[in-house]
Amino acid sequence: MATETKELQAQEVNKQEAEIENGIERTRNCKCYIPRVDIYETEDSLVILADVPGVDENLIDINLEKNILTISAQVEVERPENYGLAYAEYDMGDYQRSFTLSNEIDQDNIQARVKDGVLRLYLPKSGPAKTRKIAVKGL
Repeated sequence: MATETKELQAQEVNKQEAEIENGIERTRNCKCYIPRVDIYETEDSLVILADVPGVDENLIDINLEKNILTISAQVEVERPENYGLAYAEYDMGDYQRSFTLSNEIDQDNIQARVKDGVLRLYLPKSGPAKTRKIAVKGL
């Protein structure tokens, strides 16, 4: 039986810088990137894994307003005194990304954890809609 082999090609993945909408200005003087994500679906939830290297758990802000889930994370770059950067292959900056949630997500029970530069968002699915009888009253 012939064995098929697949060669993995090294692929350069550049960070995508977040666009600033008209009329909105950033309060921090640094670049802002869109974090890359993987989204998995389990039987009872959706799981979002977002790459946010260099982010501390105290500097992540997750907001939910009108079915829009927004992740904002700040990176505090530590630079030694008398530091002069000679060469850099990785540019540091903040992160921001938004997702529109459907009504199938239980928005009251969303959980978030961060470890080793990966933010994990657990979005539990809502239970099935229950059929109910509505009583009709005369006036």
